[in-house]
Amino acid sequence: MNQEKQAYFPSIENVKAAAETIKKVSEVTPLSPSLRYSKQYNAKILLKREDLQVVRSYKIRGAYNRISFLSSEQSACGVVCASAGNHAQGVALSCKLLQIKGTIYMPAPTPNQKVEQVKMFGEDFIEIKLVGDTFDDSYHAAMLECEKLGKTFIHPFNDEKVIEGQATIALEILEQTTEPIDYVFIAVGGGGLAAGLSTVFKQLSPNTKIIGVEPEGAPSMSESIKKNKNTALKSIDKFIDGAAVKQVGDLNFEICKENLDDMITVPEGKVCETILELYNKDAIVVEPSGALSISALDFYAENIQGKNVVCVVSGSNNDITRTPEIKERALLYANLKHYFIINFPQRAGALKEFVVDILGENDDITYFQYAKKTNRENGSAVVGVQLKSASDLEPLVTKMKAHNFYADYLNDKPDLFQFLV
Repeated sequence: MNQEKQAYFPSIENVKAAAETIKKVSEVTPLSPSLRYSKQYNAKILLKREDLQVVRSYKIRGAYNRISFLSSEQSACGVVCASAGNHAQGVALSCKLLQIKGTIYMPAPTPNQKVEQVKMFGEDFIEIKLVGDTFDDSYHAAMLECEKLGKTFIHPFNDEKVIEGQATIALEILEQTTEPIDYVFIAVGGGGLAAGLSTVFKQLSPNTKIIGVEPEGAPSMSESIKKNKNTALKSIDKFIDGAAVKQVGDLNFEICKENLDDMITVPEGKVCETILELYNKDAIVVEPSGALSISALDFYAENIQGKNVVCVVSGSNNDITRTPEIKERALLYANLKHYFIINFPQRAGALKEFVVDILGENDDITYFQYAKKTNRENGSAVVGVQLKSASDLEPLVTKMKAHNFYADYLNDKPDLFQFLV
C-alpha cells in the first residue's frame, strides 16, 4: 500500500541552526516602529527592515544557508542560479564568501545596474550569462548547465534550506519584541519567505495571524490556495518583479495553504503610492515587492485597529529609472491622472479655449499628442490631464462635453491606452 508523502515543514531546530549559519553574513535587521503609519491606522505598526541587508534584501539568508550545506564534491563542481534580481545578488555574495564558483543566468534585457550589482557582490567567483528574453529562458538554460556539468542549482524559493534561511526573520522578530504580535504582513512571490516565517510563528506564536500579500497582476499563491492545487498562471503583470511569478514552489504551497490566515492581492498602483510615500515622507527607499506588505494595511484597516502589527519590508533594490512609471501608476490609481481623446476644432484659438474655458484652475496638461493631417472640421488629440483632486474629474468631463471637445476616455480602455499613450 502506497503511503502519501508527508509535507515538509521546517523545524524550529533547523531554523535556529540556519540562524547560527548565516550570522556571519546576515544582519539582524531593525524592527522599527513607524509613527506615521501607527497614527494613520490607530495601531502599533512595526517595520522589519530587510531592505537594510548588505544585498538590500532578505534573499542573502536563504542563499547563504543553502550553499553552506553543499558537500565538498558539490562545492568543487560549483553552483548555478537563474535570477534577474535579489536572489542573484544573494547567491553572488554567498559564492564569494564561501569561495565557491557560481554561474548566474539572467535575462538579456536585465538592466545594466542589476548586472553590475551582481558582479560587485560576486567578484571573481561568479560568471554572469545573459540568456533569453525572460526569466523562464534563463531558468531553462541554467537547468541545462546543471544537467550537463553536474552542478547544483540554487533555487530562489522551492528548497528546504532556502526556506529555513528565510525563516530566521521570524526568530528575529519574536526576539525583538516583548509584546504579543497580532498580525504579520508579508509579500508572497514564490513563497519561500512566507513558508518559512509562517511555520515559525505557528509554532512559537500561534495566535499571530499571518497575512500573505501578492500583486493583483500575479496572484499565483491566491489562485493555488483557492483551487487547493499549485496552479500556474497563464500570464502575469511583471511590474512588481520581486513578487511576480507564474507558479509558486511546491514545497511553499503545501506550507502556505496550511499556515497563512489570509491571502490578499494589492493593485500595482497602490504599491506605487506606497513607494512614493515612503520615499517622500520617511526617506525609505523600497522596491515594489518591498512595499507590498505596507500597501496591504489599507485593506485591513478595520481589523488592525489597536493591534500590534509587523510589516516585513523585503527589499530596496529599486531602479531609479523606473521612477516615472511608478509616479504614473500611482497617479492613475489615485484617479488623479486621466487620458482623453479630445476633438479640437481646426481653427485658431481652439487650444486656448480648451485651456482657459475647460480646464480647472488646478488642472495640468501632462501629455499632448496631436498632428494636423487633414482639412477636416475637427482633429483628434490624445491629452493627459493631472488633477488636484479625484472629485475634479466629473466637472471636467461635463465641461468638455458641453463645449463639444470630448471624444473618448482612455483610462478604462487598457488596450487602446497602451497603444496611444
